[in-house]
Amino acid sequence: MTYDLIVPTYKPGPEFLTMIKKMDSQTVRPEKIIITNTEQKHFDRLTFATTFSTDYKNLDVRHISKREFDHGRTRNESVKRSEADFFLMMTQDAMPVDENLAERLLYALKKNPDVAVAYARQVARDDSNEAERYIRTFNYPKESAVRGEDDIETLGIKAYYCSNVCAMYRRDVFEKLGGFLNHTIFNEDMLYAAKAVHSGYRIAYVAEVSVIHSHNYTCKEQYKRYFDNGVSHAKHPEVFKGLKVNDEGLKLVKKTAAHLVGTGRTFQVIPFYMQSACKFLGFRKGKHYRSLSKRAILRCTSNPEYWITDELLRDRASIDARQGYGRSKKELEMLADKPKMTNL
Repeated sequence: MTYDLIVPTYKPGPEFLTMIKKMDSQTVRPEKIIITNTEQKHFDRLTFATTFSTDYKNLDVRHISKREFDHGRTRNESVKRSEADFFLMMTQDAMPVDENLAERLLYALKKNPDVAVAYARQVARDDSNEAERYIRTFNYPKESAVRGEDDIETLGIKAYYCSNVCAMYRRDVFEKLGGFLNHTIFNEDMLYAAKAVHSGYRIAYVAEVSVIHSHNYTCKEQYKRYFDNGVSHAKHPEVFKGLKVNDEGLKLVKKTAAHLVGTGRTFQVIPFYMQSACKFLGFRKGKHYRSLSKRAILRCTSNPEYWITDELLRDRASIDARQGYGRSKKELEMLADKPKMTNL
């Protein structure tokens, strides 16, 4: 059984080259390394005067514009370039901790035929603040778990939790379920996981293997990210409605604040509360995006290109092919009227 590595990139840094090198040195190496890069100039700037393109004979690199990128569709198009039994989704800033990452994730899928996707644990980078480190341990505990439909009542939204920062997918199930949603602003991994769970499959969290991955976002960046998250929830009530999302978030805030106080970092509590407030306000605004103007949405989102595509798709959906492409009812009536003849 084979697997391919799939990585979407945008303005990749030197750590991306290190990550690819580590993945190519795994105990089970990928058959192909499939990269879909947004904006070629940034990729060329990184790889210029390096041996990157010649070091790996299994590279498949394609470039798209920023306007073309979509969290779901871009990944679906990447999967079409793969013929392997499994594929490993990773982000450009995820660094494998050891060489057993792929092997362990593959084992989790082979051991459980009803598992559609297995994802790895995430640990914080060395430069992360204490709050970010604790949040990682809260969302990615040391104990592995396999979750399915029976766990929704007790776990709520965590029953769907999955992260494309590092997740191995079963190819046949992915194709059977139709892959990721083609047009999505956020949560393409969780939306797929929810579809898999409701189709009778399970999601495996493999804590024995890890990737180093975290961010030190500003308050503004958090607001924008959580606005997009809120939009995702609003657009997919079939997945998120009725789940206690706010309760889970409040629990995390309380536990993180208590951890900061308990470890003598009381001075970090106020900045943490400010970040949490930005997340909450962004998420709530995103859930009510339909009441906002286009200008307001573009100020709040971290992905303005998504909204351009969204508008185009809505316009296209409103066209009635039976009435002529792009013509209004009034224009059609004018065309249907016979010209009046006058006597000269």
